[in-house]
Amino acid sequence: MLGLIGKKIGMTQVFDSNGVVTPVTVVKIEDNYVIGKRSIEKNGYESCVIGAGLKKSNRVSKPYAGQFPQDVNPTSVLMEVRDFDLDCQVGDKLGVEVFEGISFVDIKGKTKGKGFQGVMKRHGFGGGRATHGSKFHRGLGGTAMATTPGKTYKGRKMPGRMGGVESTVQNLKVVKVDTEKGVILVKGAVPGPNSGMVFVREAIKK
Repeated sequence: MLGLIGKKIGMTQVFDSNGVVTPVTVVKIEDNYVIGKRSIEKNGYESCVIGAGLKKSNRVSKPYAGQFPQDVNPTSVLMEVRDFDLDCQVGDKLGVEVFEGISFVDIKGKTKGKGFQGVMKRHGFGGGRATHGSKFHRGLGGTAMATTPGKTYKGRKMPGRMGGVESTVQNLKVVKVDTEKGVILVKGAVPGPNSGMVFVREAIKK
């Protein structure tokens, strides 16, 4: 698998030679550093540990800084990529040029947190009548049976925390890879807020 850590900048649109507009998301691929490697002989599997985003020196503890090579500054984001396809060594710097020639990517990010929400927003319930006196406008309704055993089973759709979870959008088309600006333009939306960290990998289903 081939993938790097990036930052979601926002959405824009691009026009092709025929004037057709395409909505795209701009992802900034910051300098990714190879922090470590896992081998089958030592760890039982193969993977590559990459990091991105510089971290302030006064925010780094000694145990955290100890896992970085001497010539690499501690990064704010660390990720372990299994079966990394690129041949690299500890301390190497990787950029957006890795995605040149790739047509589709998968992007994983953390969705926007929406706080505690009711069933209408969280699960799309229709709610009750909006007329006066219905007493059931946005309510949940019954959650259990009235007879034996008379309990609420697990998995019932109820109010609760919404968003703030990892989500992956697959098979996003790569519109452009700009090596000068270090960005990749992908067709469609990407999970998470602007300036949120995401993981861009080569599409596994294409």
